[in-house]
Amino acid sequence: MGKANKGLRLAAVGAVAALALAACGGGSSSSSSASGGAEPTKGGTLYYLTNAEQFDQIDPQRIYTGEDLAFFNGTIYRTLTAYKFSADPTEGTSIVGDLATDTGTVTNGGKTWAFTIRDGATFQDGSPVTCADVAYGTSRTFATDVITGGPTYAISMLDIPTLEDGSSAYKGPYTGEGQDLFDKAVTCSADGKTITFNLSRPVPDFNYTVTLTAFAPVPKASDTGEKYGDAPVSSGPYKIESNKNGKGGKMVLVRNDKWDPASDDYRKAYPDTWEVDYGLDVKVIDQRLITSSGNDATALALGVEPEQLGVIYKSPTEVNPEFAGRAISELDPYVRYLAINTAKVPNLKIRQAIAVALDRDALRKNAGGDFAGDYADGVIKPNMGVDYAPTGMWETLLGEKVADGGNPELAKKLIAESGEAAPTITFDYPQSPTADKAAAIVVDSLGKAGITVKPNPIEPGQYYGVVFDPEKAHELINAGWGPDWPNASTIIPELFTPTGGFNLSQYDNAEFNAAVEAAKIEPDRAKQAKMWQDLNAKAMADVVVIPTRFGREQRLVGKQIGPVYLWPAYGSWPYGEMYAAQQ
Repeated sequence: MGKANKGLRLAAVGAVAALALAACGGGSSSSSSASGGAEPTKGGTLYYLTNAEQFDQIDPQRIYTGEDLAFFNGTIYRTLTAYKFSADPTEGTSIVGDLATDTGTVTNGGKTWAFTIRDGATFQDGSPVTCADVAYGTSRTFATDVITGGPTYAISMLDIPTLEDGSSAYKGPYTGEGQDLFDKAVTCSADGKTITFNLSRPVPDFNYTVTLTAFAPVPKASDTGEKYGDAPVSSGPYKIESNKNGKGGKMVLVRNDKWDPASDDYRKAYPDTWEVDYGLDVKVIDQRLITSSGNDATALALGVEPEQLGVIYKSPTEVNPEFAGRAISELDPYVRYLAINTAKVPNLKIRQAIAVALDRDALRKNAGGDFAGDYADGVIKPNMGVDYAPTGMWETLLGEKVADGGNPELAKKLIAESGEAAPTITFDYPQSPTADKAAAIVVDSLGKAGITVKPNPIEPGQYYGVVFDPEKAHELINAGWGPDWPNASTIIPELFTPTGGFNLSQYDNAEFNAAVEAAKIEPDRAKQAKMWQDLNAKAMADVVVIPTRFGREQRLVGKQIGPVYLWPAYGSWPYGEMYAAQQ
């Protein structure tokens, strides 16, 4: 799943290639039960502690960070297919039927996919989930002026014509323009049980695409457009009882009494309640989980601050005995990078200078050193298998070898060659103590080359809502990305083309776009892999982003929570099967 990563404390998404994860290995700290060895039981409350003051998005069609996809899919939204719950990198990135009875039927050479909806699936008001609800939810993606920030696979894959400007001829359900075109591309059987997607090109792995909540059902009568995320309708085992954003605020999920477990053998629905506590200090979160008393015995969070790594871990792959069974340190699916807004920094030499000046070594040390992962040379991670090849970014692409600590003198030379003065730029990032230190590193290292950087810290829960807005986003943007499923077709097009769902760089290169479209339809997988490798190198040569590291992540939970592993499908907790162990 093409998913974004907000940083150690925030949601991140991306299914990673099972083959690749198996090859690269992972930490030995995973566990399938709570630390006390207790078996899963129903009841209790699980507490989700976060420094974010709100979720980035709750609207299913707009969710596009891995952790949020995993959380909401495990609790309130059902999708046609879903990833298996497993720590195993092969099993944990395989799919099963969820709202659908199976993983779909493909015909027409990979251009037609049909899914039959399970009996007994209902919304929180007891009304049945039908084909029309799934079709309507999918149609909302096309209203790009209202439903912003989510994945755009429906737009790029469905057999709907495009206009001269490259946009879809269907403008979504709110205007109705081109509705007949959508109704031909997505059809329902007479009994409302089977939905069929007619695609513009063969997509043999389309059944992975529909794991995304962008394809989740939405009842048309309840849709409030841009505000739908304020009161979404649940199709899962929980529903939102209350949600108050901000410091001291919280979201509470309670059982959906209209959910029928007979229609859903995927989600375990163990806890009675989920409580998300917003706006907490990250250092306080760590201390609460380390102590693990009271409610914190059944609490979880999304990362460990660097200063606590030595307390919890012996090494990046070994946990201290007192935290055995409740701490993990694993390779994650994500590449961390800084996006350069090419619309605001159009001069290639200036972009090169920014990349050359950046002290990537200091950024990695600030994030935890070896705990944080390895240096990155592109946006395709080595554990993607055949799609990865070294880009040579730090060896040859920038004119000469660039040290991990940066080269301010070379950066000055590139600025001189640019024909422009050293720029003043603004750096957007989601605020936390560790991120503030990283921003200071960016300011200092680029300053040595004469580049002035103004840090712009943003409340984490609002971060992607800001940087996705071309009017609000600045020149340099902190980001991270993991694939939506095991193919770089969910990386390169999403990050570097105008139709992609995560093009923070505002990159629009006609030759590059054409090469991407050719790669999408290349039937020979080995040839396609080489095309993705070349496009990755091309984007790095154009310095569309500055890759910093291939990530590793550490997490800790309370003493009475399970199971404890990093779900390879999303690089997340396996929310749909987590439980509060009873004492």
